[in-house]
This record gives sequence, structure tokens and C-alpha cells, in this order.
Amino acid sequence: MVLSRVKGHVVATAKLENLVGKKLLLVEIITVREQGLEPTGRHMVCIDAVGAGEGELVLVVMGSSARFAPQMADVPTDAVIVGIIDNMQAYGRDLAVR
Repeated sequence: MVLSRVKGHVVATAKLENLVGKKLLLVEIITVREQGLEPTGRHMVCIDAVGAGEGELVLVVMGSSARFAPQMADVPTDAVIVGIIDNMQAYGRDLAVR
């Protein structure tokens, strides 16, 4: 799983039929350091399976794991948002997720 922050929406009017009705989100991969969460500057587009919104910290699965998410078996995707993170602990302390 990959820790990411939702940065915005992606609109694609021309796409495969299997992608119709799927919400596409732009996310930035986040790394965890002792001083807290840090953006990496690396972005990717994911299909949203949980109703995530801009600014939220999310869990992304990639590769064959992405197709195990509900209703994703026939969707040509390599990255799916499968969770919204409410809180996190690392290095013996709570990390701010907002």
C-alpha cells in the first residue's frame, strides 16, 4: 500500500467503457519521516473506490491488488484508493493527517 494525499480531480471525457462512472483523482505520494509526513513531489492518477476528497490522506493499492477492490475486476487500472486515513502513529507519536 502507498500513503498518498489527494490533490485534485482528473476529468477524462474520452476513455474506455470500463472507466465510465469511475472517479479519477490526482494524488501525491507521501513519505513518513520522524518529523512528520512529507510530500515527495511524485504524483499519480488513481480510481477512487471509497469517496475520498481533496486534501485527504489515503491508502492506495497498486498492481494486481488494485483489481481486487470491489467492482474493479474488469477495470484497466494500476492504482485504486481503498482507504481514507483518520489518524496515524509513527515514531511513538501521533502524526497530523491534515
